[in-house]
Amino acid sequence: MMKYPIGVQSFEQIIEDGYVYVDKTALVYDLVKGGKIYFLSRPRRFGKSLLMSTIENYFMGRKELFAGLAMEGLEKEWLEYPVFHIDFNAGNFKKAGALEEKINAYLHDWEDVYGQPEIKMGAGDRFARILHLAYVKTGRRCVVLIDEYDKPLLDVLETGLTTVVDGQERLLEEWHRDVLRGLYSVFKAADADLQFVLLTGVTKFSQVSVFSGFNQPKDISMDSRYDALCGITQAELESCFAEPIRELAEKEGVSVQQITESLKRRYD
Repeated sequence: MMKYPIGVQSFEQIIEDGYVYVDKTALVYDLVKGGKIYFLSRPRRFGKSLLMSTIENYFMGRKELFAGLAMEGLEKEWLEYPVFHIDFNAGNFKKAGALEEKINAYLHDWEDVYGQPEIKMGAGDRFARILHLAYVKTGRRCVVLIDEYDKPLLDVLETGLTTVVDGQERLLEEWHRDVLRGLYSVFKAADADLQFVLLTGVTKFSQVSVFSGFNQPKDISMDSRYDALCGITQAELESCFAEPIRELAEKEGVSVQQITESLKRRYD
Protein backbone atom coordinates (compact mmCIF):
# COMPACT_ATOMS: atom_id res chain seq x y z
CA MET A 1 0.00 0.00 0.00
CA MET A 2 1.31 3.39 -0.99
CA LYS A 3 2.08 5.87 1.81
CA TYR A 4 1.30 9.45 0.91
CA PRO A 5 3.38 12.22 2.58
CA ILE A 6 0.43 14.43 3.53
CA GLY A 7 1.91 17.48 5.22
CA VAL A 8 5.43 16.01 5.18
CA GLN A 9 7.95 18.52 3.80
CA SER A 10 11.16 16.73 4.79
CA PHE A 11 12.89 14.87 1.96
CA GLU A 12 14.79 12.83 4.54
CA GLN A 13 11.61 11.69 6.28
CA ILE A 14 9.84 10.88 3.02
CA ILE A 15 12.69 8.64 1.88
CA GLU A 16 13.49 7.02 5.23
CA ASP A 17 9.85 6.35 6.13
CA GLY A 18 8.94 4.94 2.72
CA TYR A 19 6.49 7.60 1.54
CA VAL A 20 5.74 8.08 -2.14
CA TYR A 21 8.23 10.45 -3.73
CA VAL A 22 7.81 11.78 -7.26
CA ASP A 23 11.40 11.95 -8.47
CA LYS A 24 12.42 15.56 -9.17
CA THR A 25 16.13 14.99 -8.68
CA ALA A 26 17.12 15.17 -12.35
CA LEU A 27 15.70 18.71 -12.44
CA VAL A 28 17.43 19.50 -9.15
CA TYR A 29 20.74 18.34 -10.64
CA ASP A 30 20.26 20.58 -13.70
CA LEU A 31 19.42 23.51 -11.43
CA VAL A 32 22.39 23.23 -9.08
CA LYS A 33 24.84 22.67 -11.92
CA GLY A 34 23.48 25.37 -14.22
CA GLY A 35 23.72 28.56 -12.19
CA LYS A 36 24.41 30.23 -8.86
CA ILE A 37 21.64 32.52 -7.56
CA TYR A 38 18.01 31.68 -8.30
CA PHE A 39 14.54 32.89 -7.40
CA LEU A 40 11.44 30.68 -7.68
CA SER A 41 7.88 31.85 -7.16
CA ARG A 42 5.10 29.30 -6.59
CA PRO A 43 1.78 29.33 -4.64
CA ARG A 44 1.65 28.08 -1.08
CA ARG A 45 1.30 24.32 -0.54
CA PHE A 46 2.98 23.71 -3.89
CA GLY A 47 6.06 21.77 -2.79
CA LYS A 48 8.60 24.59 -2.35
CA SER A 49 9.66 23.46 1.12
CA LEU A 50 10.13 19.87 -0.04
CA LEU A 51 12.25 21.16 -2.92
CA MET A 52 14.41 23.11 -0.46
CA SER A 53 14.78 20.03 1.74
CA THR A 54 15.81 17.94 -1.27
CA ILE A 55 18.44 20.49 -2.30
CA GLU A 56 19.69 20.79 1.28
CA ASN A 57 20.23 17.04 1.60
CA TYR A 58 21.95 16.96 -1.80
CA PHE A 59 24.45 19.64 -0.79
CA MET A 60 24.99 17.89 2.54
CA GLY A 61 26.30 14.97 0.48
CA ARG A 62 23.70 12.51 1.74
CA LYS A 63 24.08 10.05 -1.11
CA GLU A 64 22.20 7.28 0.72
CA LEU A 65 18.93 9.23 0.56
CA PHE A 66 19.09 9.41 -3.24
CA ALA A 67 19.47 5.67 -3.84
CA GLY A 68 17.28 4.61 -6.75
CA LEU A 69 16.57 8.19 -7.82
CA ALA A 70 17.81 9.97 -10.94
CA MET A 71 20.37 11.90 -8.91
CA GLU A 72 22.20 8.70 -7.99
CA GLY A 73 23.23 8.19 -11.60
CA LEU A 74 23.97 11.84 -12.31
CA GLU A 75 26.13 12.94 -9.37
CA LYS A 76 29.58 11.36 -9.15
CA GLU A 77 31.34 13.38 -6.43
CA TRP A 78 28.83 13.83 -3.57
CA LEU A 79 30.71 16.66 -1.89
CA GLU A 80 29.51 18.12 1.40
CA TYR A 81 29.00 21.89 1.53
CA PRO A 82 28.13 24.18 4.45
CA VAL A 83 24.38 24.79 4.10
CA PHE A 84 22.51 27.76 5.62
CA HIS A 85 18.74 27.31 5.49
CA ILE A 86 16.43 30.13 6.57
CA ASP A 87 12.73 29.23 6.74
CA PHE A 88 10.27 32.09 7.22
CA ASN A 89 7.25 29.77 6.87
CA ALA A 90 6.46 29.31 10.54
CA GLY A 91 6.91 32.85 11.76
CA ASN A 92 4.18 35.35 12.57
CA PHE A 93 5.71 38.67 11.68
CA LYS A 94 2.87 40.97 12.70
CA LYS A 95 4.53 41.45 16.07
CA ALA A 96 7.20 44.14 16.18
CA GLY A 97 10.63 42.61 16.64
CA ALA A 98 9.61 39.12 15.49
CA LEU A 99 11.59 39.33 12.25
CA GLU A 100 14.76 40.51 13.97
CA GLU A 101 14.41 37.76 16.60
CA LYS A 102 14.04 35.12 13.89
CA ILE A 103 17.09 36.29 11.97
CA ASN A 104 19.19 36.72 15.11
CA ALA A 105 18.35 33.19 16.24
CA TYR A 106 19.71 31.77 12.97
CA LEU A 107 22.82 33.94 13.08
CA HIS A 108 23.51 33.14 16.72
CA ASP A 109 23.32 29.39 16.07
CA TRP A 110 25.70 29.68 13.13
CA GLU A 111 28.10 31.89 15.10
CA ASP A 112 28.25 29.18 17.75
CA VAL A 113 29.72 26.96 15.04
CA TYR A 114 31.91 29.39 13.11
CA GLY A 115 32.78 32.10 15.67
CA GLN A 116 31.28 35.16 17.34
CA PRO A 117 32.13 38.65 16.01
CA GLU A 118 34.36 40.81 18.19
CA ILE A 119 32.43 43.99 17.40
CA LYS A 120 28.73 44.78 17.01
CA MET A 121 27.60 44.22 13.43
CA GLY A 122 24.36 44.40 11.47
CA ALA A 123 22.61 41.22 10.37
CA GLY A 124 23.94 41.40 6.80
CA ASP A 125 27.54 41.89 7.89
CA ARG A 126 27.21 39.11 10.47
CA PHE A 127 25.84 36.75 7.86
CA ALA A 128 28.61 37.65 5.39
CA ARG A 129 31.22 37.00 8.08
CA ILE A 130 29.67 33.61 8.89
CA LEU A 131 29.70 32.59 5.24
CA HIS A 132 33.35 33.58 4.87
CA LEU A 133 34.39 31.73 8.02
CA ALA A 134 32.44 28.66 6.89
CA TYR A 135 34.27 28.70 3.55
CA VAL A 136 37.63 29.05 5.30
CA LYS A 137 36.84 26.31 7.81
CA THR A 138 35.43 23.73 5.37
CA GLY A 139 37.26 24.64 2.18
CA ARG A 140 33.94 24.65 0.32
CA ARG A 141 31.75 27.54 -0.70
CA CYS A 142 28.42 27.99 1.03
CA VAL A 143 24.87 27.12 0.05
CA VAL A 144 22.08 29.48 1.15
CA LEU A 145 18.42 28.46 0.98
CA ILE A 146 15.71 30.96 1.96
CA ASP A 147 12.19 29.57 2.11
CA GLU A 148 9.27 32.04 1.72
CA TYR A 149 11.53 35.08 1.52
CA ASP A 150 8.49 37.37 1.27
CA LYS A 151 6.38 36.17 4.22
CA PRO A 152 7.70 38.84 6.64
CA LEU A 153 6.45 41.42 4.14
CA LEU A 154 3.15 39.75 3.24
CA ASP A 155 2.21 39.37 6.90
CA VAL A 156 2.26 43.15 7.42
CA LEU A 157 1.45 44.45 3.94
CA GLU A 158 -1.05 47.33 4.11
CA THR A 159 -1.88 46.54 7.76
CA GLY A 160 -0.78 49.89 9.10
CA LEU A 161 1.11 48.14 11.91
CA THR A 162 4.01 50.12 13.29
CA THR A 163 7.21 49.67 15.25
CA VAL A 164 9.62 52.01 16.98
CA VAL A 165 13.20 52.14 15.68
CA ASP A 166 15.73 54.39 17.40
CA GLY A 167 12.90 56.31 19.00
CA GLN A 168 11.08 56.88 15.71
CA GLU A 169 7.77 55.26 14.75
CA ARG A 170 7.85 53.46 11.42
CA LEU A 171 5.47 51.30 9.44
CA LEU A 172 6.31 47.66 10.09
CA GLU A 173 6.03 47.00 6.37
CA GLU A 174 8.77 49.54 5.61
CA TRP A 175 10.98 48.36 8.47
CA HIS A 176 10.74 44.71 7.39
CA ARG A 177 11.71 45.72 3.88
CA ASP A 178 14.81 47.48 5.24
CA VAL A 179 15.75 44.52 7.46
CA LEU A 180 15.41 42.05 4.61
CA ARG A 181 17.31 44.31 2.22
CA GLY A 182 20.19 44.35 4.68
CA LEU A 183 20.09 40.58 5.04
CA TYR A 184 19.87 39.82 1.34
CA SER A 185 22.66 42.26 0.50
CA VAL A 186 24.98 39.53 1.77
CA PHE A 187 24.75 37.84 -1.61
CA LYS A 188 26.81 40.64 -3.10
CA ALA A 189 29.24 41.05 -0.21
CA ALA A 190 29.86 37.30 0.08
CA ASP A 191 29.77 36.39 -3.60
CA ALA A 192 33.20 34.71 -3.51
CA ASP A 193 32.07 32.52 -0.60
CA LEU A 194 28.88 31.27 -2.26
CA GLN A 195 28.33 28.08 -4.23
CA PHE A 196 24.55 28.19 -4.66
CA VAL A 197 21.62 30.35 -3.53
CA LEU A 198 17.89 29.74 -3.90
CA LEU A 199 15.09 31.96 -2.63
CA THR A 200 11.47 30.87 -2.87
CA GLY A 201 8.30 32.81 -2.27
CA VAL A 202 4.76 33.54 -3.37
CA THR A 203 5.28 36.98 -4.90
CA LYS A 204 7.82 38.82 -6.98
CA PHE A 205 6.79 42.33 -5.92
CA SER A 206 9.82 42.96 -3.73
CA GLN A 207 12.56 41.98 -6.15
CA VAL A 208 13.49 45.59 -6.86
CA SER A 209 13.34 47.00 -3.33
CA VAL A 210 14.43 43.99 -1.27
CA PHE A 211 17.02 42.63 -3.67
CA SER A 212 18.46 46.00 -4.68
CA GLY A 213 21.63 45.38 -2.68
CA PHE A 214 22.92 42.80 -5.14
CA ASN A 215 22.53 41.62 -8.71
CA GLN A 216 19.05 40.28 -9.40
CA PRO A 217 18.72 36.52 -8.88
CA LYS A 218 17.87 34.49 -11.95
CA ASP A 219 14.09 34.19 -11.91
CA ILE A 220 13.11 30.67 -12.99
CA SER A 221 9.44 31.04 -12.04
CA MET A 222 8.33 31.04 -15.68
CA ASP A 223 11.26 29.06 -17.10
CA SER A 224 9.78 26.11 -18.99
CA ARG A 225 12.80 23.95 -18.14
CA TYR A 226 11.73 24.02 -14.48
CA ASP A 227 7.94 23.88 -14.85
CA ALA A 228 7.86 20.49 -13.11
CA LEU A 229 10.31 21.35 -10.32
CA CYS A 230 7.38 21.63 -7.89
CA GLY A 231 3.96 20.03 -8.10
CA ILE A 232 2.94 16.95 -10.09
CA THR A 233 2.60 16.86 -13.88
CA GLN A 234 -0.02 14.90 -15.81
CA ALA A 235 2.63 12.40 -16.91
CA GLU A 236 3.87 11.95 -13.32
CA LEU A 237 0.31 11.48 -12.09
CA GLU A 238 -0.36 8.76 -14.63
CA SER A 239 2.97 6.95 -14.18
CA CYS A 240 3.49 7.19 -10.41
CA PHE A 241 -0.11 6.78 -9.32
CA ALA A 242 -1.53 4.47 -11.98
CA GLU A 243 -2.58 1.71 -9.56
CA PRO A 244 -4.35 3.87 -6.94
CA ILE A 245 -6.09 5.79 -9.75
CA ARG A 246 -7.33 2.50 -11.21
CA GLU A 247 -8.55 1.35 -7.79
CA LEU A 248 -10.34 4.66 -7.23
CA ALA A 249 -11.99 4.45 -10.65
CA GLU A 250 -13.27 0.95 -9.86
CA LYS A 251 -14.58 2.08 -6.48
CA GLU A 252 -16.44 5.03 -8.04
CA GLY A 253 -17.69 2.97 -10.99
CA VAL A 254 -16.15 5.21 -13.63
CA SER A 255 -13.34 4.90 -16.16
CA VAL A 256 -9.70 5.66 -15.43
CA GLN A 257 -9.91 8.59 -17.85
CA GLN A 258 -12.92 10.01 -16.03
CA ILE A 259 -11.31 9.77 -12.59
CA THR A 260 -8.07 11.25 -13.92
CA GLU A 261 -9.95 14.23 -15.37
CA SER A 262 -11.80 14.62 -12.06
CA LEU A 263 -8.51 14.66 -10.14
CA LYS A 264 -7.08 17.19 -12.59
CA ARG A 265 -10.07 19.54 -12.14
CA ARG A 266 -9.87 19.25 -8.37
CA TYR A 267 -6.17 19.92 -7.93
CA ASP A 268 -5.19 22.14 -10.87
